[in-house]
Amino acid sequence: MTTVITNEFTKKLPKCELHVHIEGTIEPELKLKLAQRNHIALTETTVEDIQKSYQFNDLASFLAVYYPGMSVLITEEDFYDLAFDYLRRAADNNVRHVEIFFDPQAHTTRGIAFKTIITGLHRAIVDARALNVDAALIMCFLRDLPKESARQTLLEALPYKDKFIGVGLDSDEHNNPPLKFARQFEDAAAHGLHLTTHCDIDQKDSIDHIRQALEIMEVERLDHGTNIVEDPDLVNFVIKKGIGLTSCPLSNSFVTPDMKGKELIDLLNQGVKISIHSDDPAYFGGYISDNYYKMATDFNLSKEQLIQLARNSFESAWISTDQKELYLKELEQYAAKN
Repeated sequence: MTTVITNEFTKKLPKCELHVHIEGTIEPELKLKLAQRNHIALTETTVEDIQKSYQFNDLASFLAVYYPGMSVLITEEDFYDLAFDYLRRAADNNVRHVEIFFDPQAHTTRGIAFKTIITGLHRAIVDARALNVDAALIMCFLRDLPKESARQTLLEALPYKDKFIGVGLDSDEHNNPPLKFARQFEDAAAHGLHLTTHCDIDQKDSIDHIRQALEIMEVERLDHGTNIVEDPDLVNFVIKKGIGLTSCPLSNSFVTPDMKGKELIDLLNQGVKISIHSDDPAYFGGYISDNYYKMATDFNLSKEQLIQLARNSFESAWISTDQKELYLKELEQYAAKN
């Protein structure tokens, strides 16, 4: 007899979020509030107008909407409000630990100081401890900007190294392979920072980009990356190395109708440490629990599979062994009671 998965089950499931862009969590209400506070005239004047503007069908068209949406982020308080607004939702989704991406170049190129960005975000994650959410920051390089920009961003960030735990790579992947930033990743690793990179779904040269990230740049996680199923040797590689993959079903649905769900299940069944996350939830229509629930209902996932996905998220996190054990014990207790 098949157990029906409820939204309540996925919402209360203890989980870890490893793939969420803080700039992608700005809800229309907050966007309007910050625009008013900073005297910025938006094209859209209502929540409904903003929601209607979220029209895209691939990575490039999404980014064309995404980056202009950041124009309302000006002050340290804006970045604090952005992060704390997300962290409230994370607490409501029973996210126990979260590692948040942020894109400093999207702001410094607008004249916003790096210190303003990192200080506002970091204050929010410290205050979120009162919500019982543990959080950390991952600084991403924008791959469609020159590698010199990434080099300068890393130099600017290093004095604040106590406020973030790793570096990532995101934005338009076309003609911007991971190896373009190999030097910046080596430098980051030399300073004790963790490494991850986006390898978005169904991109040109997807497998070659995944191979570069895994075999040459030695990333510790792969964001998206489900095209890896096309190369069994690379699948075996991530299994052997225990490298986690972060899949985002609802954002995938804007590129392919099946959300890469079959690939996710295939990788899960093979023993890959793949897990579910929300990516840019304000734009893609759902937070992390909604992603779990969508996968569960569309692909008839069992509670055991959902528990394993949550387990994989904790095991892929950049936290101590003791912290992992505490979260995993909490997860097992939830599983036993439900």
